[in-house]
Amino acid sequence: MDATQVIIRPVVSEKSYVLASADRYTFRVHPDANKTQIRQAIETLFNVGVVEVRTVSVKSKPKRRGHTAGRTRDWKKAIVQVREGDTIPVFQGLETDL
Repeated sequence: MDATQVIIRPVVSEKSYVLASADRYTFRVHPDANKTQIRQAIETLFNVGVVEVRTVSVKSKPKRRGHTAGRTRDWKKAIVQVREGDTIPVFQGLETDL
């Protein structure tokens, strides 16, 4: 799997911004990607050193829209801690004091 296929997009939420201030960045990743592939993809795409990778499988939730019932998609989330002093430019300028 290519590095651009492993990392799908950054997760934009209040919790991810709080974690970004502690050098931990949150990404939506390919469901079949393992921690080693995620580490290598982050290091090649953003030129940072990765200290730790944590993964979470986010389960689907039931949703309703009138009479139509369905579910959201399952997806995989990775929380990546980079070396102290390294930053990922995707999250630059987005952090606010919460």
